[in-house]
This record gives sequence, structure tokens and C-alpha cells, in this order.
Amino acid sequence: MDLNKMIATIKSNPNFHNAGMIATHIGVVRSFSRDGKPVQGVDVEFEHEKIQEILRDIKSRPGILDILVDSNSGHLRVGDEIMTIVVAGDIRENVFPALINAVERLKSEASTKKETTTD
Repeated sequence: MDLNKMIATIKSNPNFHNAGMIATHIGVVRSFSRDGKPVQGVDVEFEHEKIQEILRDIKSRPGILDILVDSNSGHLRVGDEIMTIVVAGDIRENVFPALINAVERLKSEASTKKETTTD
């Protein structure tokens, strides 16, 4: 995952002059689960057709110029990047909700994750 390359791609959009901001999300494997258990890694799989469907939906929102996603599948260790999202749009009132919705939907609708704990 190359955040700088993703941003350069967003900026190459011929309508980028309409953008007022770019927001990003980089999800990484953390060393503990939500319930506090130590984590050694995670196994993650993404459904790419579902990702494209979600991206089309987010991109159709008012003020959203473009959205890009890059993801890693397979066994990931603590500190590894899971998913990077870049959203460009006109104003923060449009961009931040689009980014949050994209993160939530990609995690719940387009991916499966199983943590490997030390317990």
C-alpha cells in the first residue's frame, strides 16, 4: 500500500479542481483485541466485487469526487496494514461521513477477519 501513490492518483482526476480536501484511513493490525486479549495477528479476506459496489455507492454521494481502496488479504501480523482508504471531495461535511461510512461498510460487508490471540 502506497498512500502517496493513492493520493497522486486522486489528484490526477481531471475534476480534482473541485476538491477541497482529501481524507485518509489506514487500518493496521493492533496488538490487542477489542476485549483486551493479546493478538499475534489476523487472517483477513476481502470480497473485491463487494468493495467495488461500496465504492460506487460512496462515490455517488453529494460532494464526493473520488474514493480509492487498497487492501491486504491473508495472514497479517501486528503492525501490518490491513486497508487504506482515500476519499476526495468538496467539503468536510461530505468527505468525513463518506470516509467513516466506507470504513464501516468495507469492514462489515466486504471483509472477514479472524484474530489469532495468545490465549
